Amino acid sequence: MQNIRKAIVGAGLGDQIKVSTATFFAALGVSYPPSDGNFHPEYQQLLGPVINFLRDNQAPLLVNTYPYFSHIGNPGQVSLDYALFTVPSIVVTDGSLQYQNLFYAMLLLDAFYSALEKAGGGSLDIVVSESGCPSDGGQATSVDNARTYNTNLVRHVNQGTPKKAGKPIETYLFAMFDENGKEPEYEKHWGLFFPNKQEKYSISFN
Repeated sequence: MQNIRKAIVGAGLGDQIKVSTATFFAALGVSYPPSDGNFHPEYQQLLGPVINFLRDNQAPLLVNTYPYFSHIGNPGQVSLDYALFTVPSIVVTDGSLQYQNLFYAMLLLDAFYSALEKAGGGSLDIVVSESGCPSDGGQATSVDNARTYNTNLVRHVNQGTPKKAGKPIETYLFAMFDENGKEPEYEKHWGLFFPNKQEKYSISFN
């Protein structure tokens, strides 16, 4: 990262191109409640220098997050509605903050924001570099669930989180196309389009 940053600055593009890297939910040793978010000690050793680099260069931390995996890993405690943004009422109250979906609370932003604050990276922004939902091939998979998750994701990221209300979240959907060579079966079905370029379902990005 340091060498890439050095090359970019040498090319006169230091103010235009940011250098970062991606992490994932398992980097959190504590994620509940969100205000107690903390990095796992094993990952803290690796992420500490990265966080310092990102802070010094005003670059965001990239995070890949999939509420779907939290649901299928613990369906008794993590409801499908909570993962799909469709639960009708508050699920988690953390001090003055209230959470109605898993994306904001345990799985991503506010737990990660809290962990960053404790690691000296409280000024960092977070970019969601991957998120999505499979449409077939596994537990709780359907085209309707995939459409529901991705549609609601687009709506919510423009609003910010309870901890960072009103601050839109730069987010990238995974994926554009299904990948029919992957295993297990559900890994083949994350795309908005089939491999033949046919649209699987439509969503609005407005």
